[in-house]
Amino acid sequence: MSTVIVLGVQWGDEGKGKVTDFLAASADVVIRCQGGNNAGHTVVVGDACHKMHLIPAGILNPDATCVIGNGVVVDIEVLLEEMRHLQEQNIPMGKLLLSDRSHLIMPYHKKLDELQEKLKGDKKIGTTKRGIGPAYIDKVARTGIRMGDLLNAEHFKQKLIANLEEKNHLFASYGEETMNIDAIVAQYEKLIPQVAPMIVDTVSLINEAITAGKKVLFEGAQGTLLDIDHGTYPFVTSSNPTAGGVCVGAGVGPTRINRILGISKAYTTRVGSGPFPTEIFDEMGDKIREEGAEYGVTTGRPRRCGWFDGVVARYSTMVNGFTDLAITKIDVLDKLSEIKICVAYELNGETIHHFPGDLDVLAQCKPVYETMPGWLTDTSKVRSYADLPENAKKYLQRISELSEAQVSIVAVGPDREQTIVINELFK
Repeated sequence: MSTVIVLGVQWGDEGKGKVTDFLAASADVVIRCQGGNNAGHTVVVGDACHKMHLIPAGILNPDATCVIGNGVVVDIEVLLEEMRHLQEQNIPMGKLLLSDRSHLIMPYHKKLDELQEKLKGDKKIGTTKRGIGPAYIDKVARTGIRMGDLLNAEHFKQKLIANLEEKNHLFASYGEETMNIDAIVAQYEKLIPQVAPMIVDTVSLINEAITAGKKVLFEGAQGTLLDIDHGTYPFVTSSNPTAGGVCVGAGVGPTRINRILGISKAYTTRVGSGPFPTEIFDEMGDKIREEGAEYGVTTGRPRRCGWFDGVVARYSTMVNGFTDLAITKIDVLDKLSEIKICVAYELNGETIHHFPGDLDVLAQCKPVYETMPGWLTDTSKVRSYADLPENAKKYLQRISELSEAQVSIVAVGPDREQTIVINELFK
């Protein structure tokens, strides 16, 4: 049995797609476990840059079976468009499978998402307006439509009618135009044949692969601080992008997991609203943003940039049980003579080392920094840990100490080849 979970340590955008792609080259099965097309993974292979939102980054390994698990909410139109785009780049889709238990994002979910965000005004969450939240609401309310429902045309139609009657009542109360049931039925009559062959019982498939001793990689989306339970609520996503969420979203028991790999940038970024203790507001923040190309894959929004936050990293290790870390984008710091690293927070004159759950308290926290010397050396061509500059190795060691997990992978650029392995993940 060889199973590895890949998760984000921070607020997402840590480079999970790159690391997943790297590990997927050795994997037999790769599973996306939660979220929807509000996530975005970028994988660079040579001159080609692949951007994926629903399909696991492991799809670039033609020998790996790629699974969209039961914890994911799926917009079929987005999925088919993404498949077409990858096929145009000569990437085969023959081993892509969809869980019969995954829930569908319907057209009314996207309309609701936009309306609800609009009504919040200045208190908006910063949703991507792709219908993810409303789809998860229906799932919890036990009114959602699952992928398996598509295999029974009449059953699907009856569930759609019942749901749309309720949603149209809501739209009317907002003073909005209602949606036409016949038009949506006709739309899905064209879509269903394209996805039906891929719909299977993925829970059994995944567990059978683990039992057979295959290498299984679980691909997380977003990041720990966007977790609906353990993140900076309410500025979070609608699912659990943590280790527990992976087990639920794939249908495997926690005792079947060998390694849990946390992906973290060598600094910190965040998209959207909410407290961000180590955020940099001067030209240094702009410099890191431009050097690191910190713009969202899904939204294109500029990311807020800050120094590495050891409090966040330690909290994420506690929540997820990280056995290993992958530190990405260390090359972005190559030109800095000094680098700050947050080791604690100051709150009302006291030093604290825990991550507050109350956002009002978090907003009052000021970072306690250590300043470390930079290395002022181009690391992008380094291919072994031994060849990294000494100050870069000291910086990585400090990250490991603060995070309470060993650094096993270091990325010195976006390309697949710009990856340094210190400890092998798949045994």
